[in-house]
Amino acid sequence: MDKPDILVMYPARPKAMAQLEETYTLHRLDQAKDRAAFLAEYGPRCVGIVTNGHSALTRADLEYLPNLQIVACSSAGFETIDVAALAERGIAFTNTSNALIDDVADAALMLTLACRRELINAHAYTASGDWGRKGMYPLLSSVRGKKAGIVGLGNIGKAIARRFEPLGLEIGYTARSAKQVLHRYFENVTQLAEWSDILVVIVPGGPDTDGMINADVLKALGPTGTLINVARGSVVNEADLIEALSTGRLGSAGLDVFYNEPNPDPQLTGLSNVTLYPHHASGTVETRDAMAQLVVDNLAAHFQGQPLLTPVV
Repeated sequence: MDKPDILVMYPARPKAMAQLEETYTLHRLDQAKDRAAFLAEYGPRCVGIVTNGHSALTRADLEYLPNLQIVACSSAGFETIDVAALAERGIAFTNTSNALIDDVADAALMLTLACRRELINAHAYTASGDWGRKGMYPLLSSVRGKKAGIVGLGNIGKAIARRFEPLGLEIGYTARSAKQVLHRYFENVTQLAEWSDILVVIVPGGPDTDGMINADVLKALGPTGTLINVARGSVVNEADLIEALSTGRLGSAGLDVFYNEPNPDPQLTGLSNVTLYPHHASGTVETRDAMAQLVVDNLAAHFQGQPLLTPVV
């Protein structure tokens, strides 16, 4: 029996890749020197795609793939993939959000505490000898009793809320609609920011959320407020963020994602009131292996006629 042909736009982790190589005939677009020529030659054979959210899959690309049945994405975000075009053709699409909930929520907690307790600056103060020369580091404000607003209360947002509750934080949120939770609901992000001391952003990227954290939102969050972004760099208007942090209109920011990755704006990264993480919130061996395994398992389910594990469309 012939193995199904799979187009690899972005490779999976080694264990998952070995499973794919055993089960399918793989065509490595990620290694091709001429993308269009490669798609023209191998695209018509392929019934599946292995990719992630950093590899663009356009409507034009799909013209080379007349027999495509499923796209298995090894990341949570997928704004570079034309999901509408997939849906029009009835092509199944899966992602791996369920595998990274805990690590991303942990990273949001880490960035929050690092910002509010000035971990980076306090580390430098200690390492430089300033502690001995200048005395005690300035007193800070406790996290307990503060208000944390979560922009997007999906599975990861709820996991962040669960981590915040033991810290004594009061939690509010905004989302497309109110959820069956005890946390306070706000109709829009500006209202939530005005209420919050800490604003955590965990929404999908794409046109609907592009630049939603703008100057008005940052002004509402205020000079003692903290912005935490574990979503996508596009969700924050970075020029507005730089302005707010530089002028003291915003107190601090903890950022896992940036508008220009992997080369974020030096005007942002050079500020003393930002804590930076290199888009690595899900960056553990365990989580990345689990994400890759979901790609394998979703493909297997599809070709065995079983329900998909993590369908998007």
